[in-house]
Amino acid sequence: MTELVSLEAIRDAAARISGVARVTPLVDVSLEAGRPLRLKCENLQPAGAFKMRGAYHMLSRLDPEARARGVITYSSGNHGQAVALAARRLGAPAVIVMPTTAPAVKVEGVKSYGAEVIFEGTTSAQRKARAETEAAARGLTVVPPFEHPWIIAGQGTCGLEIVEQCPDVSTVYVPIGGGGLISGVSAAIKRLRPSVRIVGVEPSGARRMRASIDASHPVTLEKTASIADGLLTVRPGDLTFAHVRAFVDDLVTVQDDAIAAAVVWLFRKAKLVVEPSGAATVAAVFASPAPFAPGTTVAVLSGGNIAVEAIAALAAQAAR
Repeated sequence: MTELVSLEAIRDAAARISGVARVTPLVDVSLEAGRPLRLKCENLQPAGAFKMRGAYHMLSRLDPEARARGVITYSSGNHGQAVALAARRLGAPAVIVMPTTAPAVKVEGVKSYGAEVIFEGTTSAQRKARAETEAAARGLTVVPPFEHPWIIAGQGTCGLEIVEQCPDVSTVYVPIGGGGLISGVSAAIKRLRPSVRIVGVEPSGARRMRASIDASHPVTLEKTASIADGLLTVRPGDLTFAHVRAFVDDLVTVQDDAIAAAVVWLFRKAKLVVEPSGAATVAAVFASPAPFAPGTTVAVLSGGNIAVEAIAALAAQAAR
């Protein structure tokens, strides 16, 4: 039986990352949204995404000798940037395996933190295989993007903050790629406030968790496609699947045009720079009926690594 991450482990992670990962603000946009809505701004984390929580937590727990040898990960961008920055802070060499299609803004971010970049394929499976090969050849420690209890515990610290910052929270929308963020957030919130509804959000072109829940086991999609490049993992992890099945109340999907509109709305109305992967939750909120029950909805904005030109292009598209 899969052991789920405990509340104690998440609280320990919070202590370890304190002063490194930010306690991000919960911004009230109820007036602009026309419903009780707050935004958990993980786009304001160091390296621009929630990934700093899990990456720094895992690296901080590695044996000093393992850190000195170096770490490697495989990432479409945000996890890679977080590992690169965490490694720099802890004095560890870092190698990041990225897809050949990675956005330039994310590649530049990784390199700016001093990490080595290797390009490999377009799928998470291809990147993972290359990272494992490099790790074996070079004696590096693999820091997985989602499938590890230390990573999940680190991401769960976001859930602790939501409960503390919003006592009347009733529903929390969380984006799903591999499932590390929603695993940690749901594990924290459901143990503290079981009545809170947790909703996972996937792009319609990358419904790997929905397919897995329907099949009662992790499913590998043949391909994924979406403007939300951080949510294109083809298969959830066994551990993240177990957390979603245990703690998540509902899974919804959103179309790319709705995600694009959410990016533009966040920029214009909330004055926030959010990448498509992070804006998927807001797209899902706006697609749902306005709540009649008391309580506040929280949407987690998972990242903000998007080029200015990309926002301009989405705005122009929305204006047509």
